[in-house]
Parts: sequence; structure tokens; C-alpha cells
Amino acid sequence: MLRAGKYRKFPVPEYAGRRWPSAQITKAPIWCSVDLRDGNQALVEPMNVQEKLRLFRLLCDLGIREIEVGFPAASSTEKEFVRTLADKKLVPDDVYVQVLTQCRGEQIAETIESIRGLKKVIFHIYNPTSVLQREVVFGKSKAEVTEIAVRAARQVREAADSFDGELVLEYSPESFSGTEPEYAVEICNAVLSAWEPCAERRAIINLPETVELNTPNVYADQVEWVSDRLVAREYVTVSVHTHNDRGTGIASAELAMLAGAQRVEGTLFGNGERTGNMDIITLAYNLYAVGIDPGLELSDIDSIMESYEELVKMPISPRHPYAGRFAFTAFSGGHQDAISKGFQAMSKDPAGEWKVPYLLIDPEDIGRTYETVVRINSQSGKGGVAYVLKNYYGFNLPKEMHREFAERVQRFAETIGTELTREDIFGVFRSEYLDRKKPLHFLRCSIDDRTDTEEAFTTHAHLWYNYRGQDAELDCYGNGPIDAVKKGLQQELGFDIRILDYTEHALNSGSEAQAAAYVRMMDNATGRSTYGVGISSNITRASIRAMFCAVNRLIGQ
Repeated sequence: MLRAGKYRKFPVPEYAGRRWPSAQITKAPIWCSVDLRDGNQALVEPMNVQEKLRLFRLLCDLGIREIEVGFPAASSTEKEFVRTLADKKLVPDDVYVQVLTQCRGEQIAETIESIRGLKKVIFHIYNPTSVLQREVVFGKSKAEVTEIAVRAARQVREAADSFDGELVLEYSPESFSGTEPEYAVEICNAVLSAWEPCAERRAIINLPETVELNTPNVYADQVEWVSDRLVAREYVTVSVHTHNDRGTGIASAELAMLAGAQRVEGTLFGNGERTGNMDIITLAYNLYAVGIDPGLELSDIDSIMESYEELVKMPISPRHPYAGRFAFTAFSGGHQDAISKGFQAMSKDPAGEWKVPYLLIDPEDIGRTYETVVRINSQSGKGGVAYVLKNYYGFNLPKEMHREFAERVQRFAETIGTELTREDIFGVFRSEYLDRKKPLHFLRCSIDDRTDTEEAFTTHAHLWYNYRGQDAELDCYGNGPIDAVKKGLQQELGFDIRILDYTEHALNSGSEAQAAAYVRMMDNATGRSTYGVGISSNITRASIRAMFCAVNRLIGQ
């Protein structure tokens, strides 16, 4: 890119005494949703009053207790929504309704009128303070900008004295991240002095990263530096509101929390102006993944997503952290194998510490099932297909069989060119093994033990089968059913075969229990080997079917 010289790096303030790099997040912040204002104004098709009511109820149900509901002085729809909440008494007793307005007298007056009847209100005022806004947009000095903010704070305080409920002042120096830290402290303290926060009259100073101008560590420096210098700090809640212009909105919010921010403003799934706001869902799950209760009800993410997409009319990315439909999936064979082994380990201690590679949290904790964990395509490995067969169909393939079957699945995936469902995978398994009945088709058998031979103990097997379209019978003898059938097939049909491995297990329990048998067989003439699989309510028949399957696969090779 040849025109990079037209851009300049935003200056980084000198700050040697930073403490936040050694801090740790130990508890969830105060959550404030701005979905109904910042998120709504960024929609191609903004919500109507009824849709906003539905989203408000969803936010309340999720446990968010501070909700910015709109900009009442900006439009009749915004004011109608606030009045609907007040007149119909739709706000839970513990929820603060937040309203936004510029630091303009007529807007403040109209906003004050709109909140009559509400019991808990956060009155959010803002004016732009950045160098760029002051010099390019408004052409005002620092003193003039400060006077605008102080005048607004005094007007809100006068209204608070006659307000029948609790009214909290929130002030945002808009474009804080582009404001000189010294001036940000100056204007915030001027507003606080006008408001005079105390135990009965608390205040919120919101330090918005309206546009990301630098790396998140610089923003954390700014937040900590300003937070340390606010007057009446014990009665002031420091809040942050980050955007995602550089793709680091979540990181900026997390580092700001390390730097002393007690409250975060954001939206569900990161909806918002331009590239979006800080994503409450992701940040909450980030906390959960390190053992911190986010204090929100997020155990059914699919239901939340369904409601959200219907209301905002925008899809959630399949790669969205935690919520995306691919968030708990693995296409890579190596990843699938590691996840499968992690689940096996967890099954031995389900209440223990979460230890599944590649998955930050247990999908079940957010209402997902393990069905979505392993996704199969032409790049998937042996662990994935074996996981699907075991967890959904009960077939616990011998480890040496994993690669053989995975190759068949990959071949099928390459043929159709799309991701495979679990039904697709079982279909391949059925056609490759369970339904492999040509040219040798086992029909039935009779097994008994004989003692009229030179051996002390001999098994006699009488087989009924079909070979290349012809029904036939065969008497076989050996030191067990498998050995007897192997010898019979060798002598009668001329197959030079050897049994390399045999395993069996129950498929289900109860009176109708099925058994699965796996036989690994080698063609001595060619050195080729393959597995055969058989199922039956009788383990002997399952074993014989597995042998017939293996012979058919060797012939097919």
C-alpha cells in the first residue's frame, strides 16, 4: 500500500507508573447494554417500539441491570419507547433505565420530561472532547467545551432534586481515546464538581473508546491515569465503552477492567456503529472460562441467538466466539482426536476441572450438545469419525480400524464436496461394513461342541451361506467358532486368510441387546488386511458376520 504516509500514529502518553499489567480480573463488571440505542441506531432497519420491548425483556431476562434504552430527544419513536416503559410500568424494580442526550439544554429538558414515572434512571450526557473534534468539527477551545459539559451537569442536577426516584448522572467525554489525558481529567472533574457526588448521589464517568486509535494497552494506560485523578472517586463508577475499529474492542475492555474500570457498556454479539461495539456475550464467556461468574444467564445461547437475529435482522457469524455454530467444532483430524480424548478423560470425572483441548468451556454449559463438536469434511481425521460412531451409534471401533474407516469417509466427502452429517458418516459405515454381503453372504449357523475327535475339545459349525448367487452349506471344525469358520472358508472356498485381531462389545443393554464384533483379517497371498464388522443379538453370529464382511472386503480390494 503506497499511501500509508498520509496516516499518522496517534501519540502515546508517557506513563511510567502503570499498575494494571500486574493486576487480575477477579469479578464481573457492572454490565450496561446499549443495544437499544447504540446498537439500534446502527441497524439497516431500526427496531420499532414492539421489537424494542421484546429486546428489553430479553436483556432483563439475561440479568443485565443497566440498560440504555434510547435517545428520547432524537426521535418520536425513541421517546415513545421510553414513555411506554414508564406508563406501562414495564421496568423491573432492580433495573436502571439509561437515557442518552447531548449536552444541550433543550435536549436535556425534553429527556427529563420523557423519564417521568421511572424509578431508577441513569441520565447519560456527553459532548466531544478529542483534539480532532474540538479543532475540526466544532472549532471550540477547551474552556468552551468544558463550559458546555458543566452547564449540562448543573441542569441535570436541578432536575434530580425534583425527580421522584433515583437519578444517576453519567458523563462521557466522547472520543476519550483521542483526548489528551490531562484535559480528560480536567473536564470530568469539572462535571463531578458540578454534580457533587456522594453516597446519596452517585455518578458514572464513562471513558469511551469511541474510535480505536491505538493498541489496547494504551487505552488501559489512559483509563488508569484518569481514574486515579478523579475527584470523589469513592462515589464515582468508572465505566468504559469500547468499539471494534481495530478489531480489539474486547481486549480494550478487558485491559480497562485491569486498569480500574468497574463497568462496561456493550451490546449482545457486538452489534454497533461501523465495526461494532464491545461484545457483552464474548466478554461474559471469557470471564466464565477462567472461573469467574459473569452474573448473567447465558446457559441457552441458541435461544438467545434466535431471538436476537429475529429482532436485529442480522446474522451472527458462524465463527463468532462461543456463540458461532463453528465455535465448538473441529474439522482438523488432530484437533478431533485431541477433543475426543479429552471427552473420554472427562467421562471418568465429569464433575472435575474442565480439561478438553481446543475447547475453552464445556458446550453443555451454554446449551450446546456434543453433536456439534466434531464436524467432518474431506480434511477431517480418523479421530472425528470414530468419535461420531461411538457417541451416536455405539460402535467403539478398534484403534487400528480408525484410519481405515476415516479414509473411506474422506473419499466420500471428496466426492460430494460438502460437510458430512453424522447420518452421512453412519451411511458410509453401513455400506462399507454392515451391508457388505457380496460375493459371500452369511445366512445362518448352528454351533455345537464335539468330543468325538482326536482333540479333547472341538467346535463344530454348520454354516448356511450364499456364494456368488448360489446357496450352499458347510461343516467346519476348530478350537472355537471363529477358528472353525476360518478353517472352513479356507478349505471349501480356497481363501488363504489369517485372523490378526478380534474384538467385541455390547451395543446396547436390555433383552434386545445387540453385540458388535470386529475381525481384522489378512490375505496371506497378497499381504493385504482389512476389518470386517458384524452385529447380532448373538455374539457368535456377530463374529461370523464380521468374518464374512472381512472376506468380502479383501475380495473387493
